[in-house]
Amino acid sequence: MLSPRPVGRCLNVSLLCPRRLRSRHLPCPSFNAHRNPYAGPSRRSAHTPADHDPLFTSIVDNPPQLIKAGRKHGPGLIILALIPLTAFGLGTWQVHRLDQKTQQIARFEDRLVRDPLPLPPHIDVSAIHEFDYRRVYASGRLRHDQEMLIGPRVHDGDDGYLVITPLDRSSDDSSRSDNGNVAGSVLVNRGWIPKRMRRQADRKEGALPTGRVTVEGLLREPWKKNMFTPENRPERGEYYFPDVVQMAAVAGTEPVWIEEVMSPDLIQAYDRASKGIPIGRAAEVNLRNNHTQYIFTWYGLALATSIMLWMVVRKPPADIARRVRQNKEWQ
Repeated sequence: MLSPRPVGRCLNVSLLCPRRLRSRHLPCPSFNAHRNPYAGPSRRSAHTPADHDPLFTSIVDNPPQLIKAGRKHGPGLIILALIPLTAFGLGTWQVHRLDQKTQQIARFEDRLVRDPLPLPPHIDVSAIHEFDYRRVYASGRLRHDQEMLIGPRVHDGDDGYLVITPLDRSSDDSSRSDNGNVAGSVLVNRGWIPKRMRRQADRKEGALPTGRVTVEGLLREPWKKNMFTPENRPERGEYYFPDVVQMAAVAGTEPVWIEEVMSPDLIQAYDRASKGIPIGRAAEVNLRNNHTQYIFTWYGLALATSIMLWMVVRKPPADIARRVRQNKEWQ
């Protein structure tokens, strides 16, 4: 028959020993006498810190604390906040650019519908800006010996060149000024020819008109070179973009650029290309106006990044975790 478990195994001896006895170093009552002689050593007496260390502190008296470990938000949040602001500013700027481009195209189209003006004998280069895309006509003799080719240029998928020929107006009496001064020569962009017709000897009859001719076209501003276009090499006769000032200096003409126009006709264009006759441009405004797409792009980016920023601020970062801080006072 098993003996009952002694009370001393579940009670702390210090609780039953009066303080006055402990202070006088008197022996306290022990429950070892009531232990079962056949039972092994007490696990409580072997592993209880309170029996060996009087400074023991319970976890109840000093509980752990829940803290957030890790950095809440770093510099990436600042960069993410700048993206929607920048995109919104660029979208607003594109709205302003759309209004400017729309007014510019309307101004050019208004000039196109007007009757062509005779080109004056001498032209103020600084005033060409006020007559950009204005239809004009001039008479004179084409100087094919000073012809310049700009290219390569693609037309309907074929490689070719733009034919630039000086127009000598000195032999035209109608181009003389009131005081009898001779009119200056101008540069005429006659149009596009295929690459196989680069040499004048390969072109057929009608490609190099002689005598007095009348050219009708658009008065254009000098072109602006972009950063991806190589520099012209006049000494080698290689031109990659229409540098009006440079080409006028080479040909000895005024820095005036006229683009010859023709009615868009597919059959006529094929016939001209086969003979090497330059294909003139259509009398229309060919300015690109993609600002509406840019507006939707930038405003859409601003909206998307704003939502992302709200989600990041609302949700704590992944490296933020609740951890139990170790209590240094535990023994």
